[in-house]
Amino acid sequence: MKKIMTSLLLVILSMTLFACNGTGTETNRTKNENKEVHQKNQEESLTFPNKNIQIIVPFSPGGGTDLVARAIADTSKKYFNKPVVVVNKTGAGGAVGIAEGIQAKPDGYTVTMITTEVITLENLGLSPFKYKDYQPVLQINEDPAALTVKADAPYDTVKEFIEYAKKNPGKVKVGNSGTGAIWHFAAEAIENETGIKFKHIPFDGAAPATVALLGAQIDAVTVSPGEVLPHVKNGKLKVLGVLSPERIESLPNVPTFEEQGYDISMSTWRGLGVSKETPPEILEILEDKFTKTALDPDFKEVMNQLGLGYKVSDANAFEKLIQESDVLFKNLIQELNFEKRTR
Repeated sequence: MKKIMTSLLLVILSMTLFACNGTGTETNRTKNENKEVHQKNQEESLTFPNKNIQIIVPFSPGGGTDLVARAIADTSKKYFNKPVVVVNKTGAGGAVGIAEGIQAKPDGYTVTMITTEVITLENLGLSPFKYKDYQPVLQINEDPAALTVKADAPYDTVKEFIEYAKKNPGKVKVGNSGTGAIWHFAAEAIENETGIKFKHIPFDGAAPATVALLGAQIDAVTVSPGEVLPHVKNGKLKVLGVLSPERIESLPNVPTFEEQGYDISMSTWRGLGVSKETPPEILEILEDKFTKTALDPDFKEVMNQLGLGYKVSDANAFEKLIQESDVLFKNLIQELNFEKRTR
């Protein structure tokens, strides 16, 4: 009996030692693999970038997001030893370009202009991605919506426009940058506050919507000031009101909606983001160089000339803004009675 017990104890002891040894080997293997990955990332960061970096813009050329991207790319020549190029990937109100940025190889060579649509499209069920799929790099812009019409339109104030829309329910065509995009929300917010009803016309960005307005194919747009400013200056368009708490520098003579008796505010933010799996060593370089670019006086001057809002926030502050926006738009979708829809 004693021999049997002794043999059993020896077997158990052997198995325990083997298990411990196996666990230890597995742990060591994992540590070694992590060490190799870290070392590889460090080595790659020493030569990063060694080829062009592309910025994906999810909207058409000429719109606000595109203008901001080209301004930052142009100024970045001072800080990157390789070109930063802009690539437009349009479709589905921004969903196509945003998704492509997430799916890109996480090596730092694909950066995406992430906008409020990364929140709105997700919450409307119009996209397969989540905002958490992105790692924010830097916020570089913030702009309110501006209700803009043709210069010869029969209304000169927000009140006159709304009275006209009330007399023509469902007939006033308002262009936006895509179903579920921020400028669609802006028009919906005006409807909700005033009780009027528009006919919403989606485009692949604010630029084609503005072109349609110039061609009298639609009656108005609710896009950012910078997207209509050149046409306002040449006398082809006029802005009836901006959806911001205060007047903006680029249009100092245009009153806010609040000044005209309507409690409506709606704005977008724009910034840079990369795939969540991007190595921290590469992310640090991108944040450092793009921050220097955004703080460069030349970039700020270009933004002012284009009538685009200048706001720079680091990765942590930008991430917090995105999280806060997620909560805000979840509530707004319910408040505006937005139903989940597909295109």
